[in-house]
Amino acid sequence: MNEAGRTCYRIHFPEKVDYAEALALQMQICERKKAGWAPDVLLLLEHAPVITLGRNSDWHNLLVTDEVLRARGVTRFHVDRGGDITFHGPGQLVGYPLLKLEPPEQDVHRYMRNLEEMIIRVLADFGIDAGREGKLTGVWTDSGKICAMGVHISRWITRHGFALNVNTDLSYYDLIVPCGLSGKRVTSMREILKREVNILEIADRLAARFENIFGRKMIPLPVEDLRTMF
Repeated sequence: MNEAGRTCYRIHFPEKVDYAEALALQMQICERKKAGWAPDVLLLLEHAPVITLGRNSDWHNLLVTDEVLRARGVTRFHVDRGGDITFHGPGQLVGYPLLKLEPPEQDVHRYMRNLEEMIIRVLADFGIDAGREGKLTGVWTDSGKICAMGVHISRWITRHGFALNVNTDLSYYDLIVPCGLSGKRVTSMREILKREVNILEIADRLAARFENIFGRKMIPLPVEDLRTMF
């Protein structure tokens, strides 16, 4: 896909972003887009530790009490994305594509497969063999699931997105049944490569792959400029 004239602001947050702040920002941008604001947006960030639950799930896959969460400094949110329970936190690159899907793109299955393909290609750029696992959503390696995904699409405007484990502390996943999939391991780029990975390099490579797969011209935008818009 290569649609002339489509632009996408790429915003990378240098600091950890509270989940509630990122969620509110997504909502503001998407409401503006529904009113006709043209540019698409890709938010790239790391969250403070948080567990989120998809819209059609309950908390039975949370394995600990709220007291344990508080002791670990973890908050929790029940949100309107697809998917089950997952963790976000430092060392994990979270991406929120806020796109207006045009008629040729208006296929939820295609959109999800494109997100997966983007991550698969990014991981290949760093020497990691990854792919899909049956009908399960996300990106997988022989060592376990490395990228979780869950989206919300309203009037063909997308929210939520993907979470790629780069240098993530995997012990947080002991608090949950990740994605509600009992017996499935979770891994990270650091675990596979046996070294710390520069998350800014991952963000740059991801933006390049996003531009190619989704046919948007990426335009870097400072966080301060975005905040003045909203």
